Amino acid sequence: MTTFILPLAALGGWQLGAAAILALLILVLVLVIATFFMTWLRAKLSGATVGFPTLIAMRLRRVPASLIVDARITAVKAGIEVSANDLEAHYLAEGNVIQTVQSIIAADKANIGLDWQRACAIDLATKGTGKSVLEAVRTSINPKVIECPAADSGRATIDGVAKDGIQVKARARVTVRSNLDNYVGSALEETIIARVGEGIVTTIGSADSYKSVLESP
Repeated sequence: MTTFILPLAALGGWQLGAAAILALLILVLVLVIATFFMTWLRAKLSGATVGFPTLIAMRLRRVPASLIVDARITAVKAGIEVSANDLEAHYLAEGNVIQTVQSIIAADKANIGLDWQRACAIDLATKGTGKSVLEAVRTSINPKVIECPAADSGRATIDGVAKDGIQVKARARVTVRSNLDNYVGSALEETIIARVGEGIVTTIGSADSYKSVLESP
């Protein structure tokens, strides 16, 4: 114990202060490494390396590093290079990082031209509208069949009355395929159902007889 205390006693005030600051810096460094090591290691082992300075900067900007790293790993594993900075920028713009990554992966597999910047633009433009960039890609690949009326509308049929006074009950199925160029301003599913319903009622109402409706549904 004596051999440890005597050298410290021999140190001047500024030397003790410097030693304390150095010890504090070492402690902070150890805590930082401990905090981010598993996240860094997961990215490193997946071939989607994200450096410690980047991880620390994310923490300072209140960006969830694990979310960004997971999104980057998903993209890299699918053969798509998206930088951590691009992912972080989209998160800070209040975009859906995971869905945007999934959309460019789906588009890439289907040979649909969709780069990261365009996917981000669609994601942000459709935020809060009930649509998403991932849905846009999926319905571009596999057309969606919409039931009219909708199953949750409480109605089984769309009813109209022909000019001869006979009521005709009808149902319809509409197949839609998304066009990424026009997706942002396109109609929602509810709007499509409403327009189809109006068209059916108008067509039935303009028919002279219910028979003509049945002959040409």
